[in-house]
Amino acid sequence: MIRIYEPAAYGPQGRCWWADTVAGDHWPSIDGDMTADVAVIGGGYTGLSAALHLAEGGASVALLEAEHPGWGASGRNGGFCCLGGAKASDTALRKRFGADGLARWKTTKIDAIRTVEALIDRFGIQVDRHSVGETLLAHAPRAWRQMQADARQIADKTQGYGVSPQLIGRDALRDHGLGGDWYGALTIPLGFALNPRKYHAGLAQAALRAGARLFAGSPATAVLPERAGWRVVTPTGGVLAGRVVVATNGYSSEDIPDWLRGRYLPAQSSVIVTRPLSEGEQAAQGWTSAQMAYDSRRLLHYFRLMPDGRFLFGMRGGLRATPRAQAAISHKIRADFARLFPAWADVEITHEWSGLVCLMPELRPFVGPVPDHPGLFAALGYHGNGVAMGSHAGKLVAATVLGRNDVPAVMAAPPGRFPLGRFRRALLRPAYWLAEAFDL
Repeated sequence: MIRIYEPAAYGPQGRCWWADTVAGDHWPSIDGDMTADVAVIGGGYTGLSAALHLAEGGASVALLEAEHPGWGASGRNGGFCCLGGAKASDTALRKRFGADGLARWKTTKIDAIRTVEALIDRFGIQVDRHSVGETLLAHAPRAWRQMQADARQIADKTQGYGVSPQLIGRDALRDHGLGGDWYGALTIPLGFALNPRKYHAGLAQAALRAGARLFAGSPATAVLPERAGWRVVTPTGGVLAGRVVVATNGYSSEDIPDWLRGRYLPAQSSVIVTRPLSEGEQAAQGWTSAQMAYDSRRLLHYFRLMPDGRFLFGMRGGLRATPRAQAAISHKIRADFARLFPAWADVEITHEWSGLVCLMPELRPFVGPVPDHPGLFAALGYHGNGVAMGSHAGKLVAATVLGRNDVPAVMAAPPGRFPLGRFRRALLRPAYWLAEAFDL
């Protein structure tokens, strides 16, 4: 594999709370060669959703996960099943794909949430669900003014999402359990919070029951064209398949396949979780809400009070995966947490970890056939919002493989390449500097 971060970025980065909440899944490693209609590379939400929907569509499926189940972002994220998937502005998307393309994209974001909801309901997955939609908190007066303007658009069926958002003024925040130094809040009643590892485990069981074969500890080291399709090579065997789906997101490699080189940019995200907070401690801060929330900064913080009273707090990660860089980001996330929630500044942090999200050159996901590579498909690039969109992308790419292509234009257009090649993560430093300056 050819990857652009230090090796530690692809290894265990801290103690993840979600891993303590589930019994470890065991998938066997691939042993020898086999055949399948479709090989899926990557065992996260996208890969599992693709495997499930392919198997239910009658295809034989072999899924290859490089590490253990839940290893990547699907087992380490904040558990926000919400609107998102792209970082491109509505203006940019309208310019590229037209008003109809933008409207279809907004519908797709709602569909993505519904995909997760339908999977949870259909397979009876226990995910510790809570939160009625998502709440955005204004960190500055200008952000509050923008929220009030956005609320009108969100309610519009043609320009927004056709739902009724709730605006909460600064003086009423504590009454809603949203205590903090915010200038106001906007709640969009779409989405919910969940335990991402429990969801992942349930999705895996559903795929297995549908007939998909799931293999862990089986990294794809090459994807080679064959007369009958493609051969996916691993250290202990391989899969000969007519079609291959690449679903590796931020854990991708430059050469699996070669086409992917330079077309994705991993970025680190960091999370801390506190010990359970008592009712008195929650009241002292004024935060008693079960809403999943985030602030209006470009380099946003995301957080939520979980059902057992623990508080999860996340933000962007470091620019490098070295002990020194990790120590620096650990200090920063704790300082930001203490600044935003001062009543909890001395509360014990029991878990802290990092993981990789995935950015794309035009800040939008890609789902579809890989150009000039018949039988090869890819689905990736959710910009830190992969619970819903990654699950939906797996469903979409499965339909495409089976000949029922209905991918919206925003996701179907193949990505270009970032500048700087293997050194492209250097682009993150000036981007973070500019975002931090804007956030002041």
